[in-house]
Amino acid sequence: MYKYKTQGTCSVEIYFDIRDHKVHDVQFVGGCNGNTQGVARLIEGMDVDEAISRIKGIRCGSKPTSCPDQLARGLEAALSQAEAAKA
Repeated sequence: MYKYKTQGTCSVEIYFDIRDHKVHDVQFVGGCNGNTQGVARLIEGMDVDEAISRIKGIRCGSKPTSCPDQLARGLEAALSQAEAAKA
């Protein structure tokens, strides 16, 4: 299970797992409960790269980021961490 500390959003952390290059078990801590549950369910089982391409860059109002964007950043960080561990 990965833990990503968000920046610039109402959610403060995101927990998720990546198995077989697919996103699983996404849980937001904080944020708009209905929206974060919706994102988590829509992303469940999706290929990591596809998920990143769909949600990266989404903004929340005038903020330069959003909970989905922060999830994309967390997924990217997890992929980088996994690649570094292989090296």
